[in-house]
Parts: sequence; C-alpha cells; structure tokens
Amino acid sequence: MDYLRLNPRALARFALVCATLALVPTAWAAPLLHCLVEYAGSTHVVEAQVVSDPYPVPSVDIGGRFRFKAIMVGEAARIDYIVLYAYVDTKRQPVLVQQAKYLPPFRVADPPYSLTGEQYVYAGVVERELHYSCTLQGVNP
Repeated sequence: MDYLRLNPRALARFALVCATLALVPTAWAAPLLHCLVEYAGSTHVVEAQVVSDPYPVPSVDIGGRFRFKAIMVGEAARIDYIVLYAYVDTKRQPVLVQQAKYLPPFRVADPPYSLTGEQYVYAGVVERELHYSCTLQGVNP
C-alpha cells in the first residue's frame, strides 16, 4: 500500500490545481496560460493572455530570489508562440537562468492541457530551486 502514501507537498499542489480547475469555466473566450510557480514552500499563480507585443509584459517576483515571466504572442484566439523565462535575482540585476519556447501546433484536448510538465530550475550561489508547471486553456483546433 505504499502507493497510498502521498508526499504532503505533492498533495498540497494537487489540491491547489483541483481548486483552480473547479473555478475554470467550461467555455473559453480566449487562450489562457496558467502557471503554478513554487519557491521556498510558497506557490504563486502566474497567468498570461495573448498579447501582440511581448516587451511590456512584466516579470513576477517569486520570493525575492527569482523572477518569472510568461508570454503568449499572437492575435485573439491564435497563438504564434509562448515563451517562459526564469531569472535569479542578483544584487546588480536579474540574470536569465532558463528560457523555454513553445510553438504551435498545440495539442487540443479537454482543458487544461499541460504545456510544460514539471520543470525544476536551480540557480544562485547555493543552487536555490524554482519549480513550475503551466497549463494551456482555450486552444481551438
């Protein structure tokens, strides 16, 4: 019965995802990128909608150690590409430690579609860990 023992952290993450999904409407007006970003026991929700200009999209502070930026570029319901950035904060400026780019076609399935899977980023002098996963919702075939 070892499979019935759940890691408390994984159980909390699962409960957060289920609660988020319960609030999601069944009909999608536009694509939405929904990311759960974890650092030092705290979970941050970062969402992105389709934009035509990626440059003004701000990054989000994650626990004072990392910054996370999610961008979906396109027009209305069409997504041209998705880019995710993870930065580690340093005394001088944020330093890019991971960039991931996703291009269409995106899999169309019952929402939400796991775009990234589970991602772990390690950075800084003591190799701090940032964990994130993103789902893509409202993608039309």
